[in-house]
Amino acid sequence: MNAVWASVLLVGAGTVLLKGVGPVGMAGRQLPQRALAVLELVAPSILAGLVVTETFASGRSLVVDARLVGVLAGVAAIALRAPLWAVVLVGACAAALARVLS
Repeated sequence: MNAVWASVLLVGAGTVLLKGVGPVGMAGRQLPQRALAVLELVAPSILAGLVVTETFASGRSLVVDARLVGVLAGVAAIALRAPLWAVVLVGACAAALARVLS
């Protein structure tokens, strides 16, 4: 077994160990309210980070292009309380139109 596979197995074992510590260590106990409040913010924060990265990143540089127009159109549709399918459609059409015009 070479070093690459050894490190893959080591990282996999570490991941399983870390995922098991939470349920075993917290079995039968409630998390404090402050911890629950922080945990509720984790998913939206990760989603926002992914959206920003995919909107402005191209390789290792920042770019402003049609993707930004699509995201802004989607945000406008959300502000107007459009259903999810309409938000996606508005964003896609706005990005496509911006690509055609530029």
